[in-house]
Amino acid sequence: PPAHTKFPTSHPDGNGTAAPLDTGPQLGTPPCSPLSHPPAEEDDFQFIRCEGCRKESPNLKLLTCLHTFCLDCLSENKPIGQCPICRTAILEANGIPDMDNLLFTNLQARLSIYKKISDSGGLSCSRCQRETAVVWCSECEELLCAKCFDDHQWFFKKRSHEAKRVEELRADSAHRFLEDTRKNSNLFCSSPGHANQGHISSIYCKTCKRALCCSCALLDSHHAVFCDIPSETQRRQEELSTIRRRLQQKRRGLEATYTGLQAEAARLERGQLEMRELIHQRVEQLVGLLRREEEELLGLVEAGQEQGRRELSRELERVEGVLRRMEAGERLVEKMNLYATDQEVMDMQPFIKDSLEELQQLQLPAAGDRTQPGDLAECRARLRAL
Repeated sequence: PPAHTKFPTSHPDGNGTAAPLDTGPQLGTPPCSPLSHPPAEEDDFQFIRCEGCRKESPNLKLLTCLHTFCLDCLSENKPIGQCPICRTAILEANGIPDMDNLLFTNLQARLSIYKKISDSGGLSCSRCQRETAVVWCSECEELLCAKCFDDHQWFFKKRSHEAKRVEELRADSAHRFLEDTRKNSNLFCSSPGHANQGHISSIYCKTCKRALCCSCALLDSHHAVFCDIPSETQRRQEELSTIRRRLQQKRRGLEATYTGLQAEAARLERGQLEMRELIHQRVEQLVGLLRREEEELLGLVEAGQEQGRRELSRELERVEGVLRRMEAGERLVEKMNLYATDQEVMDMQPFIKDSLEELQQLQLPAAGDRTQPGDLAECRARLRAL
């Protein structure tokens, strides 16, 4: 895909008017021909939808098992208080988690912008609403016509806003658009009142675990052990990646246990079928008086195996739920690495980390440690007596 067009900022000339710097292509040049590419979001971005109704929703909630559902699905979920997929308990009494899936919600919003740019033939300028838009400013998140873009450059002459032609955006993929919009996101100061005033944070205080602007960091003597936001974001991403690798190793062991449990369930099923066949063969040789004995023997086999089946069913269900949680965790960490902004990482990482560490602490059940069901010895003894 074509690289970003870095539109130059303007500077005052001797008469006090703006003279554009002679760097990069200008708006008067013919736009490049759009390349043909499939709508990637149709296939590659299904993960941002609700895992219940498979629809996009502005109200996505992230459960402690790291599955994502919309408010409608959680409201209709029965029984309330359990994940519909892995049946993990939802801590909140009303069954609605407090944690929003900011990553998926923001990706939906950014993808809607891309689809609007990609699907529309003539987009209107976000400011004047009259002329056709030719430029997208990723800093302002606005589509601008040529005149409004000139005004924009004059107004922000001391800043370096990155802009790109609409035609180039249409030629780019959805992946590239999301990556570019992620790079331009800002993290705002967490001090009371500063977030609403647009104070940009560049410093992270490890003592109070908050993002701060330069003024707060300098004036508040309680803050110490500072680092920059990109370093803290990188550290958190690496921390999640490390946990993900450990979970992958643990998952392989859990999958082996799950396979063993399945094999044991199949063995019990085969043993039951073999015993039923043997019982029928023997009983068919007897007179009608022994038919009652046949029914008693069949009931004895069923009773002897029922407990083992119930235990295996519960164990398989629990292991399957843990595997689904691990899959959801790995997928979420992967998408965080690919698309999460600094704000999303700062807001969501502690919650995701706690859930992943909880998964790490789960003890793997060993198939060989389970109590074995009865071996049908009583049934065999009664057959010998017959």
